[in-house]
Amino acid sequence: MLRDEDRIFRNLYGQNDWRLGGARRRGIWDDTKALIERGREALVEEIKESGLRGRGGAGFPTGVKWSFMPPEERRDGRPHYLVVNADESEPGTCKDREILRYDPHTLVEGCLVAGFAMGANAAYIYVRGEFYSEASHLQQAIDEAYDAGLIGPNASGSGWDFDVYLHRGAGAYICGEETALLESLEGKKGQPRLKPPFPAACGLYGCPTTVNNVETIAVAPTILRRGASWFSGFGRENNTGTKIFSISGHVNNPCNVEEEMSIPLKVLIERHAGGVRGGWDNLQAVIPGGSSTPCLSKNICDSVLMDFDGLREHNSGLGTAAVIVIDKSADMVEAIARLSHFYRHESCGQCTPCREGMGWVYRVMQRLVTGDAEIEEIDMLWEVTKQIEGHTICALADGGVWPVQGLIRHFRSELERRILARKTGGTSAQAAE
Repeated sequence: MLRDEDRIFRNLYGQNDWRLGGARRRGIWDDTKALIERGREALVEEIKESGLRGRGGAGFPTGVKWSFMPPEERRDGRPHYLVVNADESEPGTCKDREILRYDPHTLVEGCLVAGFAMGANAAYIYVRGEFYSEASHLQQAIDEAYDAGLIGPNASGSGWDFDVYLHRGAGAYICGEETALLESLEGKKGQPRLKPPFPAACGLYGCPTTVNNVETIAVAPTILRRGASWFSGFGRENNTGTKIFSISGHVNNPCNVEEEMSIPLKVLIERHAGGVRGGWDNLQAVIPGGSSTPCLSKNICDSVLMDFDGLREHNSGLGTAAVIVIDKSADMVEAIARLSHFYRHESCGQCTPCREGMGWVYRVMQRLVTGDAEIEEIDMLWEVTKQIEGHTICALADGGVWPVQGLIRHFRSELERRILARKTGGTSAQAAE
């Protein structure tokens, strides 16, 4: 179990002062100038050695991503930008909002340190439109940092000029994709861009840009203060550090909790979320990393480790580490159909496989809920999801079909039972239960 002294986010539950005074008492903004004086290369190398991987879903090595930004000798006069993705629209995910609401100075300081490491003199924080109080707290934290000379000209006395701007989105899920976010920031329709060029070469306003998640940026100063070896001491190789897990659904105590990577899923749920409602044997499935990751059946949940590699071995993913627990009272088919409706609704319509495919998948899922389908359509649905996956500009369609694939992989017998019940008994799937 992660000790309190090793937690990066000391005010995750809002029990203490979130303003500058409280932040400083928790060690935030503690000699930030000394971190910057180490130099760009030293900061990037320290983050690389820590093993920090992106906390927004993809899990790309953070230090490597920072290193893609052009070094000083290759700068061509264009400004560099850091863009922080605080859109957090993935169903089940609610970790970044707590950072924004109760510990916003971790993010503001992280922006300065990370921005310097990539040669950026400005950061744009793109906040989900529904996060009203979160955006308010963050703006107040930014204003406090400006007033205290922590950001702005000669930020924290470091000689580096750095500005932070907050931008509120309008609630589109697709703007959580980094290039769609950049389009929205520029005042255009939020639609993903073709890559290449990648943002590090041509991002915001055509300038070198790095897009990182809130949690990824917020942990950087603590890693740099305490050292890469401290952070990499948690978890297992290639899956290191601490992580905020969002646990919701059929548990006795839904919560956000910072724990070390590679913690067993069963231990995480029972230790921090009060266990599954009705006991562990009442567990039906778990969606381990936000709604776009395939569900896991109970027998897998008994022993799986909560990290990138452990979940990939079982055809799922860590994603945002939003654990959605589903007990036996829930209709798994209807739950996944509901997710299919969400992804159909949120498709930007730019790519044909997503625009047409997600609507088709949802319509089939609607019929599978009631059993009004043929057994052969289960395989057809699987095949169509495979044709959609990997054939679009961004990963929204992938995330839209992965839950369906997880359902077929682990609950095919339930799909077949509903169809046969409809055919033989003339009853609805729900009544057949």
